[in-house]
This record gives sequence, structure tokens and C-alpha cells, in this order.
Amino acid sequence: MKKKILFVITKSNFGGAQKYVFDLARSLPKDQFEVAVATGGNGPLLQKLQGEHVRIIPILSLTRDIDAKSDLAAFFELLAIFKKEQPDVVHLNSAKAGGVGALAARLARVPEIIFTAHGWAFNEDRPCWQRTLIKFFSWITTALTHHTIAVSDAIKKDTSWWPLVGDKIVVIKNGIAKPDFYTKEDARQKLFTITKTALPKDAQIIGTIAELHKSKGLQYAIEAFSKIASQNPSLYYFILGDGDERENLEKTVTKYGLKNRVIFAGFVDDAARLLPAFDIFVLPSITEALGLVLLEAGFTGLPVIATNVGGIPEIIGNETGILVPTRNPEMISKGISDILSNKEYAGNLARMLQAHVTEKFSLKRMITETSALYTGKQG
Repeated sequence: MKKKILFVITKSNFGGAQKYVFDLARSLPKDQFEVAVATGGNGPLLQKLQGEHVRIIPILSLTRDIDAKSDLAAFFELLAIFKKEQPDVVHLNSAKAGGVGALAARLARVPEIIFTAHGWAFNEDRPCWQRTLIKFFSWITTALTHHTIAVSDAIKKDTSWWPLVGDKIVVIKNGIAKPDFYTKEDARQKLFTITKTALPKDAQIIGTIAELHKSKGLQYAIEAFSKIASQNPSLYYFILGDGDERENLEKTVTKYGLKNRVIFAGFVDDAARLLPAFDIFVLPSITEALGLVLLEAGFTGLPVIATNVGGIPEIIGNETGILVPTRNPEMISKGISDILSNKEYAGNLARMLQAHVTEKFSLKRMITETSALYTGKQG
């Protein structure tokens, strides 16, 4: 008999957590599992799931922001869904869905409750009292589950001192299938069309794909670019993604006089396919669980500069990229300059990262390990 897996995720945009749910939902062996996804909103995740014929259950009251009234409504809505669906496994994703969903699943007596920690909000820049409160509720969520998946060793390490939950936390690192990349020429043409830009053929492009939030540290990458822009007139920086920090980032670009050199593309569907348009990939995160986009950049064969935070060092090391301290524009700009000035060095970094990602971060490995957790056959 097939096991019924019900994924729950707060938002239906298409960030890292949504990509994770999408990849699992469409890739789990269909002869072993019956899959459905419950989510809030009306974002691109819904269209992608529909395209893969994955059943969708709308959650009308689930929102990202903390609100007692909507959270209580979401709890009762999820409780009703769990009782109606009677899944064998509820797999929760994102903090809100995790906290509200874990309690509802316990009361609905779901046999197996799994929560994937895609990152801990208490690692973000917040007041101390907020981080303490978030850490407490994160522990409660973990305590209510039967298993919590940490997507990196760093995520598990953050919980090493938590009481009563150590044996529940299992590391299953993210894995992806190689994206269907455009050629470099086609990727650039599509990127220029999206952004309404026209660059010379000899243009060199730095790229970032990320949600525009403070935790991504994009202001430091822009500042780093400002330090080397005048010495590299054919160098441009494209940022793909959207979010609540866009206005502030645009002000930073204006402050440094880089309006025609730093280009915001906004949200781009299947943005990973455009990675070949770049010559260098930069991820300047302040906090990061692992970084799916680094795996995508690795598959592309790009030299990567990323910050030494969270699970990033599990992908990027001395031979597979350039690790820099967080909030450090000087080191980011030095990394860019080192790559631009030494093609052999850049090529070696790209090849080593591509080999590392291909060997260690495959979608097949993630599916196998997650399936084993669902069936109780993990090692």
C-alpha cells in the first residue's frame, strides 16, 4: 500500500523551501507514495505543482507574519485537513507551518510528523528578545515532531544543546537535479530582454539570485562592486529576485552612482536557467542554511564567492570557491578582482565546485534518504 505524504508549506512563492517541496513532491517514487501539497497564497509553486499533476490543498488562513487571529484559524484549518486526509506522513516546511502544523498534526494523531529546518530565524539580525523567543518556539516545534530534517550539518549544530530532541534531528543535505540551462548567448539575450538592457559583447557580468531580504547581505555586494567598478568599466552586476529590501538596495545603488551598472531583474521564473549569463556568482548572505542557488551555480560551472556562514562552507571550500567573512565588502571585491585577473584560477574553482556538487548534492541522493525516513528504513 502506498504511503500518503502531505507536504505543508506557508507560502507558495518559489524560494529555496518551495523548490525543496516541489522537487520532493514530483520526484518521490509514485509506486511507493501518494503525494499532496497544502500551502497558502497563490504563487508560482502552485502552477509548477499543477504542471506535475501534484494535488494541491489550499490553506486560506496561513500567513508568514505572526498574527494571533490568523494563526489560530490556520491551526484549526490544518487540524481539519489532517483529520480529513489522514496522511501517513505530514512533512512540514517553514517556521510558521512547522509550529502551527506540528501541534495540529499531533492532535490529529498523524503517525509520522517531519519538519525540515531550512534555516533558523533566530540566526537573523533581530533584537535579542526576539531571537530568544524564536529559539524557544523552534525547540517546541522540534519536540512536537517525530523527526526534524536539518539541511546541513550547521543547522543540526545549532541545536546541539537543545534538551530532549537530539535523537530526532537527522541531516539530509539538499540535493538538486541539474537545471536545464540556456546557452551563454541565449541566457544573456533573455536576461537583457527581461531587464531592457543592452551591453557590449565583451561585458563581464557578476550575478546573484536571491530573495531581496536583509539576511542575504546584498548591500555588501553592492558596496563591494562600487569599489572596483571604476577600474573595470565593462563589469556589471545583475541581481535576480524580489523582496522587501528592493527599495533600500536601489537607494544604495543610487548612492554609489551605479544605476546603469547594477541592474535589478526582479523575480524571474526558472532563474537558474539564466546562470550561464554570468561570469562570476556572488552570494553575500548574513545567514544561510545551505544555499540551493550555490548548487545551481556549481552545476553551471561558475566561479563562486560566498560568505562563510551556516552551511555554505559545506559546499564552498578553499578549492571550490572563495569564502569571505560576512558583512565584508573589501573581501568580496578582492575575490572578484582575483577571479577577473586569473582565468586559470577561476576555471579551476569552477571545475572543482562542479565536481563536488555533482558527487555530493544530487537530487537522487536526497530523494533516497528522505524516502528512507518516510518508511523508517534510514540507516
